[in-house]
Amino acid sequence: MIGEETIWASLPTPVLILDENDLITQINPAAEAFLMTSSKSVAGQPAWNRLSVDASLEEAFVRARTHNTPLFVNDVDVGTGQGAPVQCNLHIAPWAGQPGKMILHIATREFAGRIGQSQSVNRAAKSAIGMAEMLAHEIKNPLAGITGAAQLLAMTLNAEDRELTDLIVSESRRIVALLDQVEQFGNVIAPKLQPVNLHDVLDRARRSASLGFAAHMQIVKQYDPSLPMAAGDADQLVQVVLNLLKNAAQAADPSGGKILLRSYYEHSLRVRRDSGVDQSLPLHIEVTDDGPGLPPDIQGDVFEPFISGRENGTGLGLALAAKIMSDHGGWIEMNSVPGRTVVKLSLPRADTPPKEIG
Repeated sequence: MIGEETIWASLPTPVLILDENDLITQINPAAEAFLMTSSKSVAGQPAWNRLSVDASLEEAFVRARTHNTPLFVNDVDVGTGQGAPVQCNLHIAPWAGQPGKMILHIATREFAGRIGQSQSVNRAAKSAIGMAEMLAHEIKNPLAGITGAAQLLAMTLNAEDRELTDLIVSESRRIVALLDQVEQFGNVIAPKLQPVNLHDVLDRARRSASLGFAAHMQIVKQYDPSLPMAAGDADQLVQVVLNLLKNAAQAADPSGGKILLRSYYEHSLRVRRDSGVDQSLPLHIEVTDDGPGLPPDIQGDVFEPFISGRENGTGLGLALAAKIMSDHGGWIEMNSVPGRTVVKLSLPRADTPPKEIG
C-alpha cells in the first residue's frame, strides 16, 4: 500500500495543514514551490500572513470546523507576495481525528480547460487519488473505534435500545465500505491497448446500468454500424461509460428521464500530444441526458477533482474518467445547458501507428 508520506510528497497541487488557530503546521512540496519557501520556515506562521485571498475565509473556516464538513471557494485570486496573484479554487476540509486542524488545498487554474491536455489531466487525477486515499485512511481509524464502542455498549442494553447501537454499527460499516472504494480509486493501472468494439463497451455499460442505478431511465441507442475498432482497454472504457451513465441517472428527475448513447466517425478531430505528434481521434461516443444541466460556474472546471454539480458529490468520477481517457491517448469534453448535457469521448482507431498513441 502507498505510504502516507509518499502520497503527501507526490501531491502535485499545494496543500497546507492548519491548526485550530489557522497557524501553518505543515505544507507539501508543491506548496513549498507555490510559496517559494520551505515547510520548516513557515511552520507556526499565520496562514493569512503567507497567503492573500480576495475573499473572506474566516467565516468559511468557522463553518467547516463547526459542522465538520468540507467547503469549496471557487475562482478567487490568491497571492503569495511573489509575483502576481493566481486565480484558484480553494478546498477546505477538516482533518479527521485531529480536532480543529484543517486541510487547505489550492487548485490553481492550470488544471482548468479542456481535458484533452493530457499532462494537466494526469496531474489533477494524481491529486484526486492522493487526497482521496489520505482522507479515507484518516477517516477509517476513528470509525473503527466508534463501531467497537457501539458493540460494547450494546451488551448492556435492552433489545429496544440495541436497535440504536445496531444502526450505529451498520452505518459505520457502510461508510467503511465506501471508503474502501475511495482507496481503490488509486489502483487504476495503465490501459492494455488492443482492438475494442466500442458498441460492445456501450452495451456492457448499458446493461449494467439498466439493472441498477439507471433502472428508472430510458436508455436509447444510436450506433454507427460501420464504426471501426478503437485502440483501448475494454474494461476501463466500460468504467468510464458507467460513470457517465451514473452521473446522468443521478441528475435526472426521480421519475425518470432519457439517456442517448450515440457513436459516430468523424476524422476532423486531431490533438497535439506533449511529444509534439499530432494524433487523430476519429471515433466518438456521446452520452446525452435531458437533466437540468450543470451550474454555469463549474462547467469550465468539471473534470477537476472535487468539483461536483451535486450536493455531497465528490467530483472523483469525472476526474477518473478524464485520467482513463488521457491514458488512452483520447479526449473527453462536456457541453451542458438546461435540459441537455452531452459528454463526448474521442479515441484513436486500432490501426493508428503506435508512435502516435501516446
